[in-house]
Amino acid sequence: MSTTRAAGLVIYRKSNEYIQFLLLQTSYGQHHWTPPKGHVDPGESDWVTALRETKEEAGLTENDLEIHQDITKTLNYAVNGKPKAVVYWLAKLKNPEQKITLSDEHQDLKWLQLKEAQEISGFEDMSKLLEEFHVKALKLA
Repeated sequence: MSTTRAAGLVIYRKSNEYIQFLLLQTSYGQHHWTPPKGHVDPGESDWVTALRETKEEAGLTENDLEIHQDITKTLNYAVNGKPKAVVYWLAKLKNPEQKITLSDEHQDLKWLQLKEAQEISGFEDMSKLLEEFHVKALKLA
């Protein structure tokens, strides 16, 4: 069984000396909260997918972000019994006040500190990823 691939960016900003992560609430299914991400299209690289999905879902371009290409993690899990791999890169929003523009795929957004982001994400693997990226973001911020 082939693995479905997806890619995205875990976007953070520094606000009042705190790191906050951007999470988007889906407008479909269980209305879960997730960083901007999406399926890799045929012939597309994970990297190009992450940039495209971030533009589509949050209205942010590569120029709006300081993307840490060396800070990446892949989450592997099953969706409806089928394997899925999602690769994420850490990215800092250059202007912490920049407006996020949601697509039809999402109904809400939140900027959250680590513990709140971990709780709302609802998945242990995402919680661990956020913790790892938080440690790295603190060193970079």
